[in-house]
Amino acid sequence: MVGYAVKRVSIAVPLLVVISFLTFILNGLSPMDPAEVVLHAQGVPAITEELIAKTRAELGMDRPLLVRYGEWLMSCLQLDFGSSYITGKPVWSLLGPALLNTLKLTLVSSLFIIVLSIVLGVVCAAREGKWLDLSVRGFSFLLTSMPSYWLAALKVWYFSVKLDLLPTSGMDSYGSYVLPVAVIAIGYAGIYFRIIRSSMLSNLNEDYVFYGRACGLSEGSLTLKVLRNSLQVAVSVFGLAIPVILGSTVVVENIFAWPGLGTLTVNSILGRDFPIIQAYVLVLSVAFVLFNTMSDMLNAALNPKLRKEF
Repeated sequence: MVGYAVKRVSIAVPLLVVISFLTFILNGLSPMDPAEVVLHAQGVPAITEELIAKTRAELGMDRPLLVRYGEWLMSCLQLDFGSSYITGKPVWSLLGPALLNTLKLTLVSSLFIIVLSIVLGVVCAAREGKWLDLSVRGFSFLLTSMPSYWLAALKVWYFSVKLDLLPTSGMDSYGSYVLPVAVIAIGYAGIYFRIIRSSMLSNLNEDYVFYGRACGLSEGSLTLKVLRNSLQVAVSVFGLAIPVILGSTVVVENIFAWPGLGTLTVNSILGRDFPIIQAYVLVLSVAFVLFNTMSDMLNAALNPKLRKEF
C-alpha cells in the first residue's frame, strides 16, 4: 500500500506543478494589462504609457516569466498569493475567510448528498422496477432537470417570503444553511444515487449473492456485503464530489448572499482582480488533484487488486 501511495503522489506532484504554471500565466491571457487595472483601481485620472511602465516595474512584471513564476510559486506554498489589485489587501486575508465559509457549506451539503445517495440507491436497487423505484427515479429526474438558480429562487419565495420560516441570505444562524444546502443536495444526490443504484444492481447479480442466499444468509447481511462491494464506485464518485461542489457554489452563494468563494470570485472577475482569480483557480485545482488522489488510495485500500494493476 505504501508503494502504491508513493506512485500516486509521484504523479500528483508534477500535475500540480503544471497546473500552477498554467494558473500563473492567466495574467498574460487577459486583454487588459494588469498594471492598467491597478491604475484604474487607484483612481488615476490620466493613465500614460510611462505610468503603466512604472507600475509594471513595481509589480515585477518586467522580469523574465520563469523568474516571476518561481517566486510566485514559492510564495503560494507559504499561502502568500500577493495583494489584491482593487483593495491592496493580501489575497489570503480575503480568500481565507471566504474559503472557510464555502467549505462549511460544501461539507454540510456533501454529508447530505452522501447519505441521501446511499439510502436512495440501496432502497431503489432493492425495489428494482417497483413503484417506489420508479417514483424516486422519476422525481429525481424532475428535480435535477431544474436549473439551480430557478430552484433557489423558488425556495426563497416559498419558504422565506410566503411562509417566513427561513432567512433569505447570509449565514447568521443554522437556519441559513437549510435553503442553500437543499438546493445543492437536490441537484447532486439525484445524480449520485443512480450511480449507487447501478452499482448495487450489478453486484446483486454476482454469483456470491446467489451462493449466499443458497447458504441461508439473510437479505440484510447480503445487502451489507453488496453495499461494501459497491463502495468502490461510491468512493470514486464521492471523492470528487467535494471539489466539484466547492467549485459550483457560485450561483447558490450569489443568490443567498453567502460570503464565500463564489461571491468573492464573481466580484473579482467583474473587477479584473487577477491575484484573487489566480488564487481561486489554484485552490480549486489543488483540491481536485488531492481529492482524486485520496479517493484512488481509498479504493486501493478497499480492493488490493488495484495496487497490483497500477
